Amino acid sequence: DTTLSTLAKIRTKVRRLTRSPSSTQLTDANIDEYVNTFVLYDFPEHLRLFSLRTTFTFFAQPYIDTYETTNTTPTDPLYNFKNKYISIHTPIYIGGYNSFYSQSREQFFGIYPFINFVQQIGTGDGATTAFTGTITNGPVLQNNVLFDSLDANNASIVLVDLPTAGSLIGDLVVPNTVTSVGTINYVTGAYSFTFPAAPASGAVVNSQTVPYVPSRPLGMLFYDDKFTLRPVPDQAYRINMEVYIRPTELLDDDQSPELAQWWQYIAYGASKKVFEDRMDMDSVQMIMPEYQKQEVLVLRKTIMQLTNERTATIYTESISSITPGGGWGFGGGLY
Repeated sequence: DTTLSTLAKIRTKVRRLTRSPSSTQLTDANIDEYVNTFVLYDFPEHLRLFSLRTTFTFFAQPYIDTYETTNTTPTDPLYNFKNKYISIHTPIYIGGYNSFYSQSREQFFGIYPFINFVQQIGTGDGATTAFTGTITNGPVLQNNVLFDSLDANNASIVLVDLPTAGSLIGDLVVPNTVTSVGTINYVTGAYSFTFPAAPASGAVVNSQTVPYVPSRPLGMLFYDDKFTLRPVPDQAYRINMEVYIRPTELLDDDQSPELAQWWQYIAYGASKKVFEDRMDMDSVQMIMPEYQKQEVLVLRKTIMQLTNERTATIYTESISSITPGGGWGFGGGLY
């Protein structure tokens, strides 16, 4: 009965545990703050529960290899990813295929290296600053385009690309600035830009890019709050992975946690925080045995769920089946 585990019931339990029956001693708003601080930040770090494990899906787009999880579009599945989800787990499925997953740049780019292709696109005459053309061996990776030369004082002139989210055309800018001085089409390789200074007479103007052949991605890297796919997608693909979600904060009086069973554990956790803020460590010690007991009870459901899984062995993938003759066989189906 979820009516026994609502936020209102949790507040009442916290008041009893902290000996604060009056709102002048502890307001409802203060209790809610303690409750949700425990729910959002303490609870998921103390316990990783089976009930909080779910499937997360986003979609890869053609010719785009990197997907930010810090974007500002609320409708994007990756919006606020690092705050909504605690951790990522295999298996990872890309287009339905079980795919390689890594959190190590060394491992991932050891398998899928990105090596610059240097191409001369022009020669300076001491006056010309604008250059237009097409890079061969396109398409090219975003965030890996560079145009460079030398001016009359042998100082380096450099432009780099600044991709626009979701776009296949990026701006070309002076490093560490955002003012566009040109564009690069990542698919066709077409570029047009104006150097801030003219390359010296006879100075080579080079492009440095990382060309690739688009196809179905076979691997994914998660690093720096970004997902990177290799090979770069040639079309849209569905990407599924397992994640741990944060418990939902409790905002309404009649709202219950994901599992009604958690309500007493949450009440004890919030009460513990109240005592800690009051520097009442004796009371903290008094409620700790019951707090730990509730923690064990909450964890028990996950333990019982996981005991149903067989220990992984070299035969884990084998499936027992009854043969047409009545005997037992092993394999993917009936003999």
